[in-house]
Amino acid sequence: MSSPAVPPDIQSGYSMRGRQGHVIEAIGRAIVGGVYRPGDLLPREAELTAEYAVSRTSVREAMKVLAAKGLVDIRPKIGTRVRSQELWNTFDSDLLSWTHSEGRGTELMQDLVELRQIVEPNAARLAAGRASMSDLGALERIAQAMAASATDHVAYAEWDVAFHLAVYSASHNALLARFGMLVADFMKLAFDMQQAAASESLDFADDAARHLAVFEAINRGDAEGASAAMLAVVLDGKSALIAALADPARGVTAE
Repeated sequence: MSSPAVPPDIQSGYSMRGRQGHVIEAIGRAIVGGVYRPGDLLPREAELTAEYAVSRTSVREAMKVLAAKGLVDIRPKIGTRVRSQELWNTFDSDLLSWTHSEGRGTELMQDLVELRQIVEPNAARLAAGRASMSDLGALERIAQAMAASATDHVAYAEWDVAFHLAVYSASHNALLARFGMLVADFMKLAFDMQQAAASESLDFADDAARHLAVFEAINRGDAEGASAAMLAVVLDGKSALIAALADPARGVTAE
């Protein structure tokens, strides 16, 4: 039986290449890293063209991309001002990457775990009552792929994300399925960190077994069992993530 393809990474819709991409990333990271704080005006267009050796058009397009991410507010004749953090597009994959690379992702990761504790057990509960034969087949194949890749950190993280997205999909709730896609990058980063901290041998057979238990409960239509099994998965991941965030050897420490 062939394995399902792993869902593609969620992208922001903008290719971070070339000089314009460099401007977007450099300014985006400066904002996320606190070089430019909410309420600050960014340097004027002429200064940015000189600093990054790009055209005015490139700077303007870069500002439009940053505005679409919720980071800045462009006002003619006034300038480009950094917006309040609560207005940023938190689910943007570039924003997640910049936040993590600037060493400011701890709180965001903790918030993600709390959100998953609330949402995923309920998605599994719905899936137990709504999953189609196709959904069940996909979940089983992914669970088997997780078990088969239990000693391969990179592959296991990919299949881990795929499993959770499949549960969201099997809930047959359009908003839950969309939510799963929005947080896919967050899950991938969190799973990478959890698995890196969990075991030097990188053997995740026990974790794969916990995911299999979620599938089995969904397969038998046991809504409460599916919810409880999924909560156990999330809480186990929470413990591993806390260990990863507290491990200074990995360059990620609690703020």
